[in-house]
Amino acid sequence: MDDADSPALVQRVLAASEGATEFLSLIGAEELSPCLFAESLVMVSESGRPLGHFSISVQPACYEEQGGQEEDCYLVHAASQGTINEVPCGSSITAYVSKRLETLEQHQQEYVKFRAHPLDRKTHVVKRGGRLVVTKIIEEGGHEVQTQSVSYNCASLHGLISEAANLLVLRVLARRRAVPQNTTFLTFDTEARVCTSTYTAMGFQKQLVGMTEVEVFVIGRAVSPDEGIPMTWQFYFLSDGHLARRVQVGSPATMVLQQLPVLIDVDEVEPRPVFDQKPLDWEEDVQLYSQFLDRKEELQAGHASYARRHPELRTLLADFLQLLLLHKPDDVLTFAAEFFAPFARQRPPGSSFQASGKPSPFRGRV
Repeated sequence: MDDADSPALVQRVLAASEGATEFLSLIGAEELSPCLFAESLVMVSESGRPLGHFSISVQPACYEEQGGQEEDCYLVHAASQGTINEVPCGSSITAYVSKRLETLEQHQQEYVKFRAHPLDRKTHVVKRGGRLVVTKIIEEGGHEVQTQSVSYNCASLHGLISEAANLLVLRVLARRRAVPQNTTFLTFDTEARVCTSTYTAMGFQKQLVGMTEVEVFVIGRAVSPDEGIPMTWQFYFLSDGHLARRVQVGSPATMVLQQLPVLIDVDEVEPRPVFDQKPLDWEEDVQLYSQFLDRKEELQAGHASYARRHPELRTLLADFLQLLLLHKPDDVLTFAAEFFAPFARQRPPGSSFQASGKPSPFRGRV
């Protein structure tokens, strides 16, 4: 395995721009949530003849890292399959992308089924600790002919946008209807080497989807490898992030949307109403005063009914008041406790008329 930090691997040291890293840091879960949906387009030739299909889906998922730790993330899957110039071809991407749009793991495959020498290229990207390991395998005619593995320090890959994360970034930009200027991201080229990637706002256009003319926002993307010709795409988006058209410059196939989907609306959270606090004068409020009188009459009637059902209550209270006025004690509470103590349920059986010299449990010892 080659190490990208080793001087033996000749590769220009690249870095994302500050604007790119700041852009990624400001994307939150609330902005990504409306971007989680599935869509499908049709692959057509320059003359409009159907050649195949193209699909993208993004959904919430949980990724299990080495050591059993789990992380909430997004599962991104994209696939295209068709026949161009009578040659079957296709590609697929399956990846787990963190909520910070960092790639945790990605499987990418591209194939062209030539009759004589079918070509199959696979790229595997996985994060292991603080490193990102990229493995590329090329097969021809069913035989593995080339394998290359490179390990990168994750600290040197700030602002990296994999092909899977690119699909989420595009949806975010489409919903914003704007592209930040002077932003350069990092990505991988077809040789699994780190290179630069840029996005450009190309304005608004009218496009026919089915029988409906809609306005689309056009975003250009360019991937510039150290060696070879830059690859460029043009993406045409509806207002909610659905892809209406995708064009790869130099490719004979175009992806187009044939049926207008139900656009995704995000409900705006209305601020909580604020009510001015007013002083409450229940005696001046007719409704509150009426409720007070009703409750008062209800309580008085209940008390009177209880007293009628228990005539011993009047006798007990009369005896207590008579004895209280006769002795006129300074400590009324202790006198009342001693008077009513014989009526307590927890009191042990015995005479209620005990000697006056016996100390009371309700009085403090001197």
